[in-house]
Amino acid sequence: MGSIHNISTKEDVEFKTLDGLTLRGWLFAGPPRGPAIIMTPGFNLTKDMIIFEAGQYLNAAGFTVLGYDPRCIGMSDGMPRNDTQPQKNMEDYHDALTYLKVHRRDLVDPDRIAFWGYSFSGAIALCAAALDKRAKAVIACAATTTWEFSKWKQVLAKAMKDRESQLAGNPGMYLPLLTETGEQPAGLGTGYQKEDVLGIIKRHASIEPSFIPRTTLQTYYNIAAFRPMALMQFVDPTPVLIMTGENDEISPPQLQRKLIFDAITGPKEFVTIQNRAHMDILTGDGSLEVFEKQADFLNRVMAPSKGTNGVRRRG
Repeated sequence: MGSIHNISTKEDVEFKTLDGLTLRGWLFAGPPRGPAIIMTPGFNLTKDMIIFEAGQYLNAAGFTVLGYDPRCIGMSDGMPRNDTQPQKNMEDYHDALTYLKVHRRDLVDPDRIAFWGYSFSGAIALCAAALDKRAKAVIACAATTTWEFSKWKQVLAKAMKDRESQLAGNPGMYLPLLTETGEQPAGLGTGYQKEDVLGIIKRHASIEPSFIPRTTLQTYYNIAAFRPMALMQFVDPTPVLIMTGENDEISPPQLQRKLIFDAITGPKEFVTIQNRAHMDILTGDGSLEVFEKQADFLNRVMAPSKGTNGVRRRG
């Protein structure tokens, strides 16, 4: 793997979605007609927070990397702002692949494009791969396993009142990513306090002007209507790498294995990173090893020659 000190050249790019939005991100160019990776960051995060470092590592390993802000977030178009739409997020991976396939053919081998996602977008990337067989591999890091929230009835009731209010001409309601006590306001998942997610959010908000640490109330309606685990069986035959930190309490490893890995019947690998949790699986000392494992996986399953992908099924 190339050294991270060989700073990658990143190009500002944008592409259109089928419903007419412009999504904006970065392209780290790899060797001509080489393999490529499409990546997005976690829940309500911008590309600056995850994609910049991850993109450089994987680009140094020989991949063209396209990382972009999800719709309604960061520099990408979409209204209302900070409205997370998992169904559309999934579709946007398809349109990102089309952008590389059609508009960057000089740079990318269209038969060697992979989807990559972290946390929330780990599940999104898997769902996108289930429906888009143009993608030849998928990597999901610390993929979200909790898609029901503990305050289900209250939040959905408020979401309906919010719809009524908006139809009366009022602005939509917003919720913070976490409360001041570090709790998820809709009850979506647990374990945030132990990993100081609130502190991480505050630090990023102070240095990344495009990161807004709140979401629409309707985000939780969108999440409630999205059933990602029903799609896992359709990922086959696309090779899958599931990576988890052994201490992840937000997306517990046992749930990632049970709900995602065990539901996938095709070529798959499950890698546990020692002494890592949800928020630090891709950062700090030891992260180079994590990206080396990802690069090794992609080099094996997306080899230029037409043949077996070389991934053994693991129970």
